[in-house]
Amino acid sequence: MILTAFFVVWALVHSLLASLPCKNWARRVFGAGVDRWYRLAFNVFAVITILPIFPMLVFLPDRALYVVPVPWRWLMVGGQVVALAGLAGSFLQTGPLHFLGLSQLFARQPAPTGSLEVRGFYCYVRHPIYSFGILLLWLTLAMTVNLLTVYILTTLYFYVGSLHEERRLLAEFGDAYQDYQQQVPRLIPRPGRCYSPPLE
Repeated sequence: MILTAFFVVWALVHSLLASLPCKNWARRVFGAGVDRWYRLAFNVFAVITILPIFPMLVFLPDRALYVVPVPWRWLMVGGQVVALAGLAGSFLQTGPLHFLGLSQLFARQPAPTGSLEVRGFYCYVRHPIYSFGILLLWLTLAMTVNLLTVYILTTLYFYVGSLHEERRLLAEFGDAYQDYQQQVPRLIPRPGRCYSPPLE
């Protein structure tokens, strides 16, 4: 219950700060220059405020559920390696400096502009960072009640977060992103299907 309450409060605050109304409010209060530092401040705040969950996982009462034996252990380790590689690749394809909020600090126009660009893993699934993150979590070799609680909440948050994020992307890219949504699945790729941008 403690883990659940902490995570839900964190997720609600995180979602609120990521919302367009909150960003628009910050622009009205602090001026248009807020776009330069908002994402960086958002990321720093998110990381700092999630840190208490790790000592909770260590010190709160817990109970083991399972430990994966050999040879299945090695299959799961292989899956985790693939998931980590996919996470790294997706992060690089997203644009690391922009994702972290560093490029906005020095950009002439820090607000999101431009056309929709789809490449790499994003051709097959709309949220590959979430997809590979979920895969990495659920291939854990040992499971406890506390870990299971956090993994379920994280998976739900990734799904809800993707809905929240896509509202912003629709507002930014309009019909181009709607066409992308219709062609590419949210989290689970369909074999042999890749995004084909509309002919201009």
